[in-house]
Amino acid sequence: MKVFVTGGSGYIGAAIVGELLAQGHAVEGLARSERAGATVESLGATAVRGGLRDLDVLNQAAARSEAVIHLAQASSGDEDLSAATAMQDGVGTGVYIHTGGSWVYGDTHGTADESAPWNPPGLVAWRRPVEQAVLRRAATGGRPVIIQPGLLYGGDNRLIDEFFIRPGIGHGAIPVIGTGANHWSLVHVDDLARLYVAALSAAAGSVYLGVGDVAPTAERVAQACAQGAGLNGATRSITIDEARASMGPVADAFVLDQQLTSARAQADLDWAPRHGDPLSEFARA
Repeated sequence: MKVFVTGGSGYIGAAIVGELLAQGHAVEGLARSERAGATVESLGATAVRGGLRDLDVLNQAAARSEAVIHLAQASSGDEDLSAATAMQDGVGTGVYIHTGGSWVYGDTHGTADESAPWNPPGLVAWRRPVEQAVLRRAATGGRPVIIQPGLLYGGDNRLIDEFFIRPGIGHGAIPVIGTGANHWSLVHVDDLARLYVAALSAAAGSVYLGVGDVAPTAERVAQACAQGAGLNGATRSITIDEARASMGPVADAFVLDQQLTSARAQADLDWAPRHGDPLSEFARA
């Protein structure tokens, strides 16, 4: 299958491009800079120069493809929807996989799946109208699929590194917001890559949570990160106001208490996470 990927030079994208190529697919990847293009080419894909605002480029690349995987982060909901519309128009009856996120469910109050009500923090509240518009294409012959990844780990994870490990090293302890009793639904980047590729065969209108089977508390993640950073497991509590001052709006997402299940993806797509011990991986990092 010929697949067009946006965000293919990024953290998640590189893993997905690698998995696509390993399974015999041909890949074109959007690249908004020479550096990104070089990264896409180094992975074995063909670079397509442009960004999410280059709607003609997106449309034409999608039209050359049998499937589209949209990973690149837009600057706003309007930009994301315009890009999605251009690519869905281009790919027609081919598969269009759109990237959402698990934070849209807010606190889950126990284990939840894709049927849970949305209660997103402000950072991701814009996703609802975009995803609704994407899924409406199923009624007119399109094959939209949405994947909602959990909090990623593994490899060059800049999110956790930037907000927890590096600041923690500077203070001699990894920060925890409040008590850290809230749960994080994690997924290894390699498991997520396999899920995206498996979703090429998903039914139109499908929505899948991309999470692993383990949802440790933020405190336990911080302790493991502190072990891996050579800080002997040392953590320090910070307030939500302190977290917002240093992290910005993403702090409100990091305090969500989420226990999510990927049972639907496992049943529909014959997919299962292979990385089941995130704390050990953090401790070795």
